[in-house]
Amino acid sequence: MIATLSNSTLSVSINSKGAELISIQNIQTKREYIWEGNPEYWGKHSPILFPIVGTLKNNAYRFNGQNYTLPRHGFARDYEFKVISQESDKVIFSLQENAATLAAYPFDFELQVGYTLIKNELVVRYLIRNNNQMTMPFSIGGHPAFALKNAFTDYSLRFEKEKNLTSYSLDNDLISDKTAIVPLQQNLLPLSYALFEKDALVFKSMTSKQIQLLENNVPILNFKYRDFPHFGLWTKVGAPFICLEPWLGYADTIAANGNLMEKEGITLLEANSEKEISFSIEIV
Repeated sequence: MIATLSNSTLSVSINSKGAELISIQNIQTKREYIWEGNPEYWGKHSPILFPIVGTLKNNAYRFNGQNYTLPRHGFARDYEFKVISQESDKVIFSLQENAATLAAYPFDFELQVGYTLIKNELVVRYLIRNNNQMTMPFSIGGHPAFALKNAFTDYSLRFEKEKNLTSYSLDNDLISDKTAIVPLQQNLLPLSYALFEKDALVFKSMTSKQIQLLENNVPILNFKYRDFPHFGLWTKVGAPFICLEPWLGYADTIAANGNLMEKEGITLLEANSEKEISFSIEIV
């Protein structure tokens, strides 16, 4: 099912499979801001990463003495979500545990994903509920891909506060202890495919809580992510999109011991409690 939100400025579409954002369109100009999902490059638009972000070492972990496997970025993106509330400018989706998820992730949970359209801004809210009598470890992240209609080098990213960035190198999809400085030019990062020749740029910490995407030095959107301590940038070389990825958690490090409760960057949610976090996309 495709849910549609609209107001006088924007039209937004979300697929109930994965509760995945698939379109943000300016009603007046007809400009589309979300990547079309052409499988020649990457067949997704904005998948939700849950209950892990990135890759586990050997795609496996231990919990309470048992061994489990989880694929890269978890399973939420592969499931049909239920719509539990819908209005013209707001929709809330819900995913709860089932037999298949319990086999891979032995927790009773609810993941609510809400989309709210406010003028020229789309607010994306994640609500994670731990319905267990024990602590539940989890990570969650967004993976929106923004369509670039011009040449990749016509675009740049303006960081709110950073002067330079420190990126952690990936080693077989795991985070290594090697870092590289990504230099900025007066808070600007000019985009080039050379930045992504070794896969994503991974930032364990970042002072900025807003990134602006510019086209030929003119801002086209603001991406706000105050609740997320970690961040990723990604594209495929030659692809006409850029992913801005707010994360709560990240891939295993190469030194990870496999114990999910001790995983670097993991969030431990207390029994019968919940956590709410959000980011937003403002079209300018």
